[in-house]
Amino acid sequence: MASIDNAPPATFDNSLITVIYVLGGPGAGKGTQCANLVKDFGFSHLSAGDLLRAEQNREGSQYGELIRTYIREGTIVPMEITIKLLENAMKAEIEKGREGEGWANGKGRFLIDGFPRKMDQAVKFDETVCLSSKVLFFTTTEEVMLARLLERGKTSGREDDNVESIKKRFRTYTNDTMPVIEYYASQDKVAEIDSTASIEQVYEAAKDAVQKIFSQKDQSA
Repeated sequence: MASIDNAPPATFDNSLITVIYVLGGPGAGKGTQCANLVKDFGFSHLSAGDLLRAEQNREGSQYGELIRTYIREGTIVPMEITIKLLENAMKAEIEKGREGEGWANGKGRFLIDGFPRKMDQAVKFDETVCLSSKVLFFTTTEEVMLARLLERGKTSGREDDNVESIKKRFRTYTNDTMPVIEYYASQDKVAEIDSTASIEQVYEAAKDAVQKIFSQKDQSA
C-alpha cells in the first residue's frame, strides 16, 4: 500500500485558494448569507445542491437519474460525483480570470455551500481538491428550519421541499453531518453562528467570522 507521502498533491494550493465550507441544517439560511458574503468579499459561491440539481437535468448526463433518486429520498449522493462537480466548477471559475480582491496572481476564494455532508467527503475533498480554511456553521431549531422550508416550497419548485422529504433530510443531516462539524471543531476550524436571529444580525456575525479568516491568512502569508 502506498504511503501518504506518495499521495498526489491536491488540485489547488490552499495558500492561494481559500475554501470556506458553509454548513447548517436544511433551511438554516445558508444561501441567503452566502449571497451577502459574495457581495462584500468577492467569493465565488458554489452550492453542492445546485450543482447536483443542474447535473440531474443536464441532457446526456450519466448521473442524472441516479442523482434524482438520491435527492428524492433525502439521502446523500455518492461523494465522487459531488466532488468532481465542485472541482470542475472551481477550475471553470479560476479560468475566467476574475478580477478584484482575492483573485489576482492565481488566487481565488470559494464559499462551498451544503458540503461536506459526510466525513468521507470532508477528508477526500481536503486531500485531493483543496484544504479548507474554515467552516461557517449556521445553527437554529428544527421548528424554524421546517417553517422556512415549507414557506420556500410554495414557490421553489423543488421536489424535496415537502414535509416528508424535509424530515428525511433532518435525519440525514443529524446522523451524517454533525460528525463533520465535530471533526473540524476539534481542529478549531468552526465558526458557529446562530441563524435564528434576523438576516441582518446573522450576517454581521458571518461577516466578522470571514474577516478573521482573511486576517489570519494575511498574517501567515
